[in-house]
Amino acid sequence: MAGDGSEGRCPSRSPGYLEQEKKAGGVSGRVYLDWNATAPLRDEARAAMIAAMDVLGNPSSVHAEGRAAKAIVERARQQVATAFGADGADVIFTSGATEAAALALEGRDVRVSPVEHDAVSSWGLLAPQIFAFAENGTLVPGPHAAEWDPIVALTAANSETGILTDLAPFAKAAPGRLVVDATQVFGKRPFAFNWSGAQMAICSAHKLGGPKGVGALVVKRGTEIVPRIRGGGQEMGRRSGTENVIGIAGFGAAAEAAQRDLEAGVWDRVEKLRNILENGLEAGANKTIFVGKDAPRLPNTSCLAAPGWKGETQVMQMDLAGFAISAGSACSSGKVRASRVLRAMGFDDEVARSAIRVSLGPEVTEEDVLRFVDAWCAKQKKFRARTA
Repeated sequence: MAGDGSEGRCPSRSPGYLEQEKKAGGVSGRVYLDWNATAPLRDEARAAMIAAMDVLGNPSSVHAEGRAAKAIVERARQQVATAFGADGADVIFTSGATEAAALALEGRDVRVSPVEHDAVSSWGLLAPQIFAFAENGTLVPGPHAAEWDPIVALTAANSETGILTDLAPFAKAAPGRLVVDATQVFGKRPFAFNWSGAQMAICSAHKLGGPKGVGALVVKRGTEIVPRIRGGGQEMGRRSGTENVIGIAGFGAAAEAAQRDLEAGVWDRVEKLRNILENGLEAGANKTIFVGKDAPRLPNTSCLAAPGWKGETQVMQMDLAGFAISAGSACSSGKVRASRVLRAMGFDDEVARSAIRVSLGPEVTEEDVLRFVDAWCAKQKKFRARTA
């Protein structure tokens, strides 16, 4: 539904973002199309963090200054719980989703799907008996899913492809044993922990406009959690160490603002832009593969492959042209390699090596998208001419 593109045009400013965050690292003229890696810091998060900087006390202290710091942490805990649909659950603040995954999964018998982020897959064993793929690329329970009793960990939305997972069948097959990676879906699509069937879920602030370096493990009350960091007994005895008050304040404010954006339909407008992007690329390069195009996806994510044209090369060429995109997950210390996610989905190595991810956000405009289409298609045309 590309049309003339007018129906998908985003406003020049969407609520809650600084105008300067349109630019990647302050570099004038650049277009940031890597929102799944990190979203720009929201105005609300920045303001909450600045205010928290002036609060002196340690949140573990019982005097007035300590209580003031503790109040910031507890307010943010409620903000995250409400936005995450987790009222009545425990929100345990961590340094990010990676630590949250470790806190949830280390020392447990875990089975993971072949498309999980490394932060999750590192703690479990692949289980083809539990997971399978539908024709459109979505994860579905495998033939023997209900026969297994370990913990089952899987993503609500894949970070590379944006493909959403219907959690209900897995929650039914693994009652009380489902751990959900909600890092990408939180803030982009409605998600309610209390309705997901999950026993535990992980999330991270910087994916929804909060600061880097803070996240949370959300658990149903009464869930046994063995602390991995011991000491002062903070976070209900589950994660010791003085809380990152400033980062937590930003996380809470960002989560609250993200919920307002969802209710305002901000991401529906982004989805229309994503469709304009894909229609433009398809028209300019009709051999392009769009992974998961027929599957339910995040509204902002396009995973595409031009077979033979390495994803790493595309990222570098687009970077020189002024566009920030990625190849695969952005959380692998700068490594760019063939996508194991696409290989698991049945794509061959050539396609897996040629995939890039373009992820949009509310600050991206139609002009930005069309400029990217022109630049990418021009580079792709030159690549085809050289390899003809």
